[in-house]
Amino acid sequence: MSRFRVLFKSTAVRLSALYILLFAICAATLVFYVTAMSERLLTGQIRDAVRQEVEQVQRAYDTGGMNLLLRTMERRARQPGANLYIIAGPSGDILAGNVASVQPGVFEEVGWTSAPFAYQRYTDGGGVERRHKAIANIFVLDNGLRILVGRDLGDPERFRLLVRQALMVALAIMGLGAIIIWFGIGRNALKRIDRMSDASKKIMAGDLSQRLPVGGSGDEFDRLSMSLNTMLERIEKLNEGLRQVSDNIAHDLKTPLTRLRNKAADALDMADGETRRTALEGIISESDQLIRTFNALLMISRVEAGSVAAEMSPVELSAIVSDSAELYEPAAEEAGLGLSASVEPGIEVQGNRELIGQAIFNLLDNAIKYSSDTEGAGEVSLKLARHPDGICLSVADHGRGIPADRRDDVVKRFVRLDESRSKPGTGLGLSLVEAVMELHNGRLELSDTNPDKPEQRGLTVSMIFPAKAA
Repeated sequence: MSRFRVLFKSTAVRLSALYILLFAICAATLVFYVTAMSERLLTGQIRDAVRQEVEQVQRAYDTGGMNLLLRTMERRARQPGANLYIIAGPSGDILAGNVASVQPGVFEEVGWTSAPFAYQRYTDGGGVERRHKAIANIFVLDNGLRILVGRDLGDPERFRLLVRQALMVALAIMGLGAIIIWFGIGRNALKRIDRMSDASKKIMAGDLSQRLPVGGSGDEFDRLSMSLNTMLERIEKLNEGLRQVSDNIAHDLKTPLTRLRNKAADALDMADGETRRTALEGIISESDQLIRTFNALLMISRVEAGSVAAEMSPVELSAIVSDSAELYEPAAEEAGLGLSASVEPGIEVQGNRELIGQAIFNLLDNAIKYSSDTEGAGEVSLKLARHPDGICLSVADHGRGIPADRRDDVVKRFVRLDESRSKPGTGLGLSLVEAVMELHNGRLELSDTNPDKPEQRGLTVSMIFPAKAA
């Protein structure tokens, strides 16, 4: 019984019941309207037929008197499906006709009867209740006799009963089928909701790898599940990033903090003022590096949380890339590298100018840093051009590159390859670039610059932006 109570609480079941009720009301209203209109049409046709009969009877009386009237009424009364023909005296007593009796008070009216009246046929047994109904037109002759010409209402009545019976059967069949469909829809919806509820309980228990079931029908349940699954993937990724950051902070920041603490302790023991000043400057430098690390973490967190999404606006990417190349050209020359830029003019994207610029700075800084110690590294290339998938901004160097099996790792926070740990940095540069691309609905791609030169394999980092909507 609890299962049925839950079923009746289902929105799908309630909506189905409401639909069935509204459909039944509309169907009944329509059928009764059609029935009434059809009955009215048949009644109108009966009145026209009776009116024509009255005209012919009156014409027979006017032409041949009472004899012709009697012969005409007798002849017409014997025809199959004949009308009602009655001659009554001034007091309403039936003198002749094809009807045994009529409802009292009928002959008190002249013209059309105000309402259908009951009558009895000669073929009815004596104990049969008067159940025949008719309408009639009554007129009075100059000798006081009353002539009634009428028509039985059996056909309209039978039509109404037939339609009502058909309606009852149709509604009964429809109701039975609707109830079966109703329970079927409710049970199916309830099963799907139960599966979603079970998956949700596992997720709430901490298993973020669980996903809500998708049936593949593309209905509203599937769309809801896919939206929630996308949200769960996002939450799982953020939680994984938070766990990774916590682990990496404990691992990567413990060493500089320990070094900072030791330098401060050594500075306390130094008697020479100049030596102490040098030690304090080193402490300040270490502190600045830590501050930059935490600033980078805060910026990544802001980008991943979407708090800067409201600052998106059309920006000229060509101008940003050109300015970045001009700004980093001295740094490249100082490292013994060349910096070439190929920028297609007039390219715009919907984005955040500050974040895009910071992402380009990170890529140029990494390219110069990791190419400067590679013999024959040549130059760093910065290129902006339209791409089949949108707009491609790439930074290519000719350094040692990154092995293909490590490229997924280097975009994680604080991850630095072993050979790079001797160089200054936080391991957050590519993490920030990837976060910026996700915010801009783009993607980050890493590939070899020179696949055929293992020692100068290099690395090409491509930022693929979606094309700006017209």
